[in-house]
Amino acid sequence: MDTFLSCDWGTSNFRLRCVRIADLQTLAVVQNDQGISQLARSWLQQHGISRQDYYTGFLNRQIAEIAHQLGKAPDGIPVVLSGMASSSIGLMELPYKKLPFSTAGTDLSVQSLQNNQNPLLIISGACTEDDVMRGEETKIVGAAASLPDAGEEQLLLLPGTHSKHVWLRNGQVTAFQTFMTGEFFALLSGSSILAGSIAEGGKLADPADRESFINAVQRSREVSLLAHSFKVRTNQLLKGLSAEQNYYYLSGLLIGEELRTLKPGMPVHLLGGALHTPLYALACEALGINVVSTLDADEALIKGQQVILSAH
Repeated sequence: MDTFLSCDWGTSNFRLRCVRIADLQTLAVVQNDQGISQLARSWLQQHGISRQDYYTGFLNRQIAEIAHQLGKAPDGIPVVLSGMASSSIGLMELPYKKLPFSTAGTDLSVQSLQNNQNPLLIISGACTEDDVMRGEETKIVGAAASLPDAGEEQLLLLPGTHSKHVWLRNGQVTAFQTFMTGEFFALLSGSSILAGSIAEGGKLADPADRESFINAVQRSREVSLLAHSFKVRTNQLLKGLSAEQNYYYLSGLLIGEELRTLKPGMPVHLLGGALHTPLYALACEALGINVVSTLDADEALIKGQQVILSAH
């Protein structure tokens, strides 16, 4: 087997890649907005078809597009699915793996499923007594190989809609905590009184936008989130900040709020993408948090799926 199909099926987005195992290079990709929530709503409007058949039918149509790009059918090539595919509204609900779990991925909950010419391997999430993740566990497995082999506790930051702070020790994920940073940003910037004071279009490299972001991050150590949020409005009314500067101010205050639990000097490993990594790296710098390594979340996801596939 030279390749596998990597499926990252989130709440609002779908992405399928054909990946070469030797070097984990992507040979073909299909991406759209048919996330699990959208597909679940579509299925509920159907009659006489099981959820599993409906979901695999959609998946097989995306595999057909991969075949078109490759110029050949990827028959017999397994599909490794992580994210919301194993959720209660996913293709097949699987139980969470209760912490701890191995960063080698050997004890995660995994289910095989026959599907025409492409067998499926569905990876489930993990949980604590009061927190859950689906999808991040696969990225953690992929990132673990790049982390230094250390006996002391390590902290991995995964920014996003629901950011995760993950603690590792001796090859085990021992704890994690979820922060609704990205979702709060979307709500406040799109549906609150602050929406009229915010606009995209700025750049973190712009000195004014950068200063606005850093100021918000630093003030988050001192000001309550509920009081600090209204400063986005008064920044415009009283200080003349542009809507683009305010965009970065709101981003900075929410990321600063997320990071306020971390002590200055604390070493962290940052696992993110092109959108979030520069923001979190700058926020950590402003707060004196030591980012000892920066890892790519997409690469970690593919690596994690390959590791789990090889173990099963």
